[in-house]
Amino acid sequence: MTEAKKTLRLTQVKSNAGHPADQVKTLKALGLGRIGKTIDQVDNESVRGMIFKVKHMITVEEI
Repeated sequence: MTEAKKTLRLTQVKSNAGHPADQVKTLKALGLGRIGKTIDQVDNESVRGMIFKVKHMITVEEI
């Protein structure tokens, strides 16, 4: 039996205006870019690292 991969639902809740360019690029790499946009990402270490970098602009739910 294979285990189902965990998924995270990310929603951008703050604007990226006025934030450093590396944080804006991190949001873009996650698939976000505007307030209210929601995406699902696989839960792994690299995604968790990107989430940590922009945690003040997004909300995260485990699904």
